[in-house]
Amino acid sequence: MRMAVRPDQVTGAMERSITRPPGAPGPRRRRRRWIPLLLGLAVLVTAGIGFAVTRGHGPAPILGPPCTAASTAGSYGLTLDQAANATTIAAVGERMGLPPHAVTVALAAALQESELRNLASGDRDSSGLFQQRPSQGWGTPAQIQTPSYAAQSFYTHLTRVPGWPTMAVTAAAQAVQRSAAPAAYADWESEARVIASVLTGEVPAGFTCHFRLSAGANPTAVTPHLTQAMTIQLGTASLDTPVSVTRGWQIAAWLVGHASLYGVTDVTFDGQHWTPDQGTWKTAPPARQQVQAQTQA
Repeated sequence: MRMAVRPDQVTGAMERSITRPPGAPGPRRRRRRWIPLLLGLAVLVTAGIGFAVTRGHGPAPILGPPCTAASTAGSYGLTLDQAANATTIAAVGERMGLPPHAVTVALAAALQESELRNLASGDRDSSGLFQQRPSQGWGTPAQIQTPSYAAQSFYTHLTRVPGWPTMAVTAAAQAVQRSAAPAAYADWESEARVIASVLTGEVPAGFTCHFRLSAGANPTAVTPHLTQAMTIQLGTASLDTPVSVTRGWQIAAWLVGHASLYGVTDVTFDGQHWTPDQGTWKTAPPARQQVQAQTQA
Protein backbone atom coordinates (compact mmCIF):
# COMPACT_ATOMS: atom_id res chain seq x y z
CA MET A 1 0.00 0.00 0.00
CA ARG A 2 1.28 3.44 -0.91
CA MET A 3 1.46 5.91 1.99
CA ALA A 4 3.23 9.17 1.18
CA VAL A 5 1.88 10.98 4.23
CA ARG A 6 0.73 9.94 7.66
CA PRO A 7 -2.96 9.03 8.09
CA ASP A 8 -5.44 11.87 8.40
CA GLN A 9 -3.09 14.60 7.20
CA VAL A 10 -3.86 15.41 3.60
CA THR A 11 -1.45 18.15 2.69
CA GLY A 12 -1.94 17.92 -1.06
CA ALA A 13 0.17 19.51 -3.74
CA MET A 14 0.47 23.21 -3.05
CA GLU A 15 -0.24 24.76 -6.41
CA ARG A 16 0.05 28.24 -4.95
CA SER A 17 0.25 29.84 -1.54
CA ILE A 18 -1.48 33.04 -0.54
CA THR A 19 0.53 35.79 1.08
CA ARG A 20 -0.58 39.31 1.85
CA PRO A 21 1.00 42.29 3.60
CA PRO A 22 0.31 42.38 7.36
CA GLY A 23 -2.95 44.11 8.11
CA ALA A 24 -4.09 44.20 4.50
CA PRO A 25 -7.57 42.83 3.79
CA GLY A 26 -7.68 39.59 1.86
CA PRO A 27 -8.45 39.95 -1.84
CA ARG A 28 -11.68 38.56 -3.16
CA ARG A 29 -10.54 35.42 -4.88
CA ARG A 30 -11.53 34.83 -8.45
CA ARG A 31 -14.16 32.16 -8.55
CA ARG A 32 -13.02 28.92 -10.02
CA ARG A 33 -15.05 27.77 -12.98
CA TRP A 34 -14.34 24.25 -14.19
CA ILE A 35 -15.16 23.82 -17.87
CA PRO A 36 -17.43 20.83 -18.51
CA LEU A 37 -15.73 18.06 -20.43
CA LEU A 38 -17.69 18.49 -23.64
CA LEU A 39 -17.04 22.23 -23.72
CA GLY A 40 -13.37 21.59 -23.06
CA LEU A 41 -13.21 19.17 -25.98
CA ALA A 42 -14.95 21.68 -28.21
CA VAL A 43 -12.41 24.35 -27.30
CA LEU A 44 -9.56 22.05 -28.22
CA VAL A 45 -11.09 21.28 -31.58
CA THR A 46 -11.78 24.94 -32.30
CA ALA A 47 -8.20 25.85 -31.46
CA GLY A 48 -7.03 23.35 -34.02
CA ILE A 49 -5.29 21.18 -31.49
CA GLY A 50 -7.42 18.13 -32.18
CA PHE A 51 -7.13 14.83 -30.40
CA ALA A 52 -4.23 12.46 -30.39
CA VAL A 53 -5.07 9.04 -31.76
CA THR A 54 -3.93 6.26 -29.48
CA ARG A 55 -1.84 3.66 -31.23
CA GLY A 56 -1.77 0.85 -28.74
CA HIS A 57 0.80 2.56 -26.48
CA GLY A 58 -1.44 2.77 -23.43
CA PRO A 59 -4.75 4.35 -22.39
CA ALA A 60 -5.82 7.80 -23.53
CA PRO A 61 -5.04 10.65 -21.12
CA ILE A 62 -7.62 11.73 -18.54
CA LEU A 63 -8.93 15.19 -19.42
CA GLY A 64 -10.35 17.78 -17.03
CA PRO A 65 -10.47 17.74 -13.23
CA PRO A 66 -10.22 14.15 -11.94
CA CYS A 67 -13.12 14.38 -9.46
CA THR A 68 -16.70 15.55 -9.91
CA ALA A 69 -19.52 16.33 -7.51
CA ALA A 70 -22.80 16.36 -9.43
CA SER A 71 -26.49 16.73 -8.63
CA THR A 72 -29.51 18.12 -10.44
CA ALA A 73 -28.44 21.55 -9.14
CA GLY A 74 -25.05 21.52 -10.89
CA SER A 75 -21.71 19.82 -11.39
CA TYR A 76 -18.30 20.91 -10.06
CA GLY A 77 -14.81 19.57 -10.60
CA LEU A 78 -12.17 19.03 -7.93
CA THR A 79 -8.54 18.02 -7.90
CA LEU A 80 -7.55 14.93 -5.92
CA ASP A 81 -6.31 16.91 -2.93
CA GLN A 82 -9.44 19.11 -2.97
CA ALA A 83 -11.57 15.96 -3.07
CA ALA A 84 -9.81 14.47 -0.05
CA ASN A 85 -10.17 17.71 1.90
CA ALA A 86 -13.83 18.19 0.95
CA THR A 87 -14.77 14.64 1.94
CA THR A 88 -12.92 15.11 5.23
CA ILE A 89 -14.88 18.28 5.99
CA ALA A 90 -18.17 16.53 5.21
CA ALA A 91 -17.26 13.41 7.19
CA VAL A 92 -16.30 15.35 10.32
CA GLY A 93 -19.54 17.32 10.20
CA GLU A 94 -21.56 14.12 9.95
CA ARG A 95 -19.53 12.50 12.75
CA MET A 96 -20.34 15.47 14.99
CA GLY A 97 -24.05 15.01 14.26
CA LEU A 98 -24.43 18.28 12.36
CA PRO A 99 -26.92 18.84 9.51
CA PRO A 100 -25.94 19.33 5.85
CA HIS A 101 -26.31 23.10 6.29
CA ALA A 102 -23.26 23.08 8.57
CA VAL A 103 -21.28 21.18 5.93
CA THR A 104 -22.35 23.73 3.30
CA VAL A 105 -21.16 26.60 5.51
CA ALA A 106 -17.83 24.88 6.18
CA LEU A 107 -17.24 24.09 2.50
CA ALA A 108 -18.08 27.67 1.46
CA ALA A 109 -15.62 28.97 4.04
CA ALA A 110 -12.85 26.59 2.93
CA LEU A 111 -13.47 27.34 -0.75
CA GLN A 112 -13.09 31.06 -0.10
CA GLU A 113 -10.15 30.84 2.29
CA SER A 114 -8.02 28.23 0.53
CA GLU A 115 -9.95 26.84 -2.44
CA LEU A 116 -10.04 23.58 -0.46
CA ARG A 117 -6.25 23.32 -0.32
CA ASN A 118 -4.32 22.70 2.87
CA LEU A 119 -2.12 25.77 2.52
CA ALA A 120 1.11 25.91 4.47
CA SER A 121 0.90 29.68 4.93
CA GLY A 122 -1.28 32.72 4.43
CA ASP A 123 -1.98 36.15 5.88
CA ARG A 124 0.10 36.70 9.04
CA ASP A 125 0.27 33.33 10.82
CA SER A 126 -2.80 31.76 9.18
CA SER A 127 -2.63 28.39 7.43
CA GLY A 128 -4.64 25.33 6.50
CA LEU A 129 -8.02 24.84 4.88
CA PHE A 130 -9.73 27.64 6.81
CA GLN A 131 -6.67 29.88 7.24
CA GLN A 132 -6.93 29.57 11.01
CA ARG A 133 -4.37 31.34 13.20
CA PRO A 134 -2.45 29.84 16.13
CA SER A 135 -2.15 33.29 17.68
CA GLN A 136 -5.94 33.52 17.82
CA GLY A 137 -6.37 30.27 19.71
CA TRP A 138 -7.25 27.95 16.83
CA GLY A 139 -4.56 25.40 17.76
CA THR A 140 -0.92 24.69 17.01
CA PRO A 141 0.34 25.01 13.40
CA ALA A 142 0.48 21.21 13.14
CA GLN A 143 -3.11 20.86 14.38
CA ILE A 144 -4.42 23.55 12.04
CA GLN A 145 -2.78 21.79 9.09
CA THR A 146 -4.48 18.51 9.97
CA PRO A 147 -7.73 18.71 7.92
CA SER A 148 -9.89 16.74 10.36
CA TYR A 149 -8.76 18.92 13.29
CA ALA A 150 -9.31 22.13 11.32
CA ALA A 151 -12.79 21.02 10.28
CA GLN A 152 -13.78 20.03 13.81
CA SER A 153 -12.50 23.34 15.14
CA PHE A 154 -14.53 25.24 12.53
CA TYR A 155 -17.70 23.33 13.42
CA THR A 156 -17.14 23.84 17.14
CA HIS A 157 -16.99 27.60 16.62
CA LEU A 158 -19.99 27.49 14.27
CA THR A 159 -22.21 25.76 16.81
CA ARG A 160 -21.46 28.55 19.31
CA VAL A 161 -22.99 31.15 16.96
CA PRO A 162 -26.57 31.91 18.10
CA GLY A 163 -29.10 30.99 15.42
CA TRP A 164 -26.56 29.55 12.99
CA PRO A 165 -28.87 26.75 11.69
CA THR A 166 -31.18 29.34 10.10
CA MET A 167 -28.54 31.87 9.08
CA ALA A 168 -27.54 32.47 5.47
CA VAL A 169 -24.41 30.58 4.46
CA THR A 170 -22.27 33.69 4.07
CA ALA A 171 -23.48 35.15 7.38
CA ALA A 172 -22.77 31.92 9.27
CA ALA A 173 -19.33 31.56 7.69
CA GLN A 174 -18.46 35.17 8.47
CA ALA A 175 -19.56 34.75 12.08
CA VAL A 176 -16.85 32.12 12.44
CA GLN A 177 -14.15 33.48 10.17
CA ARG A 178 -14.51 37.25 10.75
CA SER A 179 -13.07 37.99 7.34
CA ALA A 180 -12.21 41.39 5.89
CA ALA A 181 -14.40 40.38 2.92
CA PRO A 182 -17.56 39.18 4.70
CA ALA A 183 -19.71 38.88 1.56
CA ALA A 184 -17.20 36.73 -0.34
CA TYR A 185 -18.49 33.44 1.06
CA ALA A 186 -21.72 33.94 -0.89
CA ASP A 187 -19.74 33.51 -4.11
CA TRP A 188 -19.24 29.86 -3.22
CA GLU A 189 -22.69 29.02 -1.86
CA SER A 190 -24.03 27.22 -4.95
CA GLU A 191 -20.90 25.10 -5.30
CA ALA A 192 -20.80 24.36 -1.58
CA ARG A 193 -24.45 23.26 -1.55
CA VAL A 194 -23.95 20.82 -4.40
CA ILE A 195 -20.77 19.35 -2.92
CA ALA A 196 -22.36 19.08 0.53
CA SER A 197 -25.47 17.34 -0.80
CA VAL A 198 -23.29 14.78 -2.58
CA LEU A 199 -20.74 14.19 0.18
CA THR A 200 -23.34 13.83 2.95
CA GLY A 201 -25.09 11.09 0.97
CA GLU A 202 -28.21 13.05 0.07
CA VAL A 203 -27.40 12.46 -3.62
CA PRO A 204 -26.61 8.78 -4.31
CA ALA A 205 -23.59 8.06 -6.50
CA GLY A 206 -23.03 11.77 -7.03
CA PHE A 207 -19.30 11.82 -6.37
CA THR A 208 -16.68 10.24 -8.61
CA CYS A 209 -12.94 10.42 -9.23
CA HIS A 210 -11.05 9.22 -12.29
CA PHE A 211 -7.34 8.51 -12.04
CA ARG A 212 -4.83 5.69 -12.43
CA LEU A 213 -3.27 3.84 -9.54
CA SER A 214 0.23 2.48 -9.93
CA ALA A 215 0.33 -0.89 -11.64
CA GLY A 216 1.50 -4.15 -10.14
CA ALA A 217 -0.32 -4.11 -6.81
CA ASN A 218 -2.93 -6.74 -5.99
CA PRO A 219 -6.21 -5.74 -4.30
CA THR A 220 -6.44 -6.73 -0.66
CA ALA A 221 -8.54 -6.00 2.40
CA VAL A 222 -8.81 -2.54 3.95
CA THR A 223 -5.47 -1.66 5.55
CA PRO A 224 -4.82 -0.43 9.12
CA HIS A 225 -3.87 3.04 7.82
CA LEU A 226 -7.22 3.42 6.09
CA THR A 227 -9.06 2.01 9.09
CA GLN A 228 -7.39 4.57 11.35
CA ALA A 229 -8.38 7.45 9.07
CA MET A 230 -11.95 6.13 8.86
CA THR A 231 -12.15 6.02 12.65
CA ILE A 232 -10.91 9.59 13.06
CA GLN A 233 -12.95 11.17 10.31
CA LEU A 234 -16.01 8.99 9.76
CA GLY A 235 -16.34 7.67 13.29
CA THR A 236 -16.41 4.08 12.06
CA ALA A 237 -13.64 1.50 12.01
CA SER A 238 -15.44 -1.18 10.04
CA LEU A 239 -17.31 -1.60 6.77
CA ASP A 240 -19.04 -4.79 7.93
CA THR A 241 -22.09 -3.14 9.48
CA PRO A 242 -25.27 -2.51 7.43
CA VAL A 243 -25.98 1.19 7.07
CA SER A 244 -28.75 3.42 5.75
CA VAL A 245 -28.63 4.49 2.13
CA THR A 246 -27.68 8.05 3.06
CA ARG A 247 -24.93 6.97 5.46
CA GLY A 248 -23.65 4.41 2.98
CA TRP A 249 -23.26 6.93 0.19
CA GLN A 250 -21.52 9.34 2.56
CA ILE A 251 -19.00 6.63 3.45
CA ALA A 252 -18.64 5.63 -0.20
CA ALA A 253 -17.96 9.25 -1.21
CA TRP A 254 -15.30 9.53 1.49
CA LEU A 255 -13.59 6.38 0.22
CA VAL A 256 -13.61 7.68 -3.35
CA GLY A 257 -12.25 11.05 -2.22
CA HIS A 258 -9.41 9.34 -0.34
CA ALA A 259 -8.79 6.58 -2.88
CA SER A 260 -5.67 8.16 -4.36
CA LEU A 261 -4.13 8.70 -0.92
CA TYR A 262 -4.85 5.22 0.44
CA GLY A 263 -4.72 3.19 -2.77
CA VAL A 264 -8.42 2.23 -2.82
CA THR A 265 -8.98 0.05 -5.89
CA ASP A 266 -12.76 -0.27 -5.76
CA VAL A 267 -15.85 0.69 -3.76
CA THR A 268 -19.24 -1.05 -3.86
CA PHE A 269 -22.54 -0.02 -2.29
CA ASP A 270 -26.27 -0.33 -2.95
CA GLY A 271 -25.80 -2.20 -6.21
CA GLN A 272 -23.25 0.30 -7.58
CA HIS A 273 -19.53 -0.22 -8.15
CA TRP A 274 -16.69 2.29 -8.63
CA THR A 275 -13.05 1.93 -9.62
CA PRO A 276 -10.58 4.76 -10.23
CA ASP A 277 -9.78 3.66 -13.78
CA GLN A 278 -13.44 3.64 -14.88
CA GLY A 279 -14.19 6.79 -12.86
CA THR A 280 -17.96 6.26 -12.77
CA TRP A 281 -20.50 4.31 -10.75
CA LYS A 282 -21.79 1.26 -12.60
CA THR A 283 -24.52 -1.24 -11.75
CA ALA A 284 -23.22 -4.21 -9.78
CA PRO A 285 -25.98 -6.25 -8.14
CA PRO A 286 -26.91 -7.39 -5.57
CA ALA A 287 -27.74 -4.16 -3.75
CA ARG A 288 -26.02 -4.81 -0.42
CA GLN A 289 -26.44 -2.33 2.42
CA GLN A 290 -22.83 -2.61 3.45
CA VAL A 291 -20.09 -0.49 1.90
CA GLN A 292 -17.34 -2.70 0.53
CA ALA A 293 -13.85 -1.59 -0.47
CA GLN A 294 -10.45 -2.96 -1.39
CA THR A 295 -7.02 -1.36 -1.35
CA GLN A 296 -3.71 -2.07 -3.01
CA ALA A 297 -1.50 -4.56 -1.22
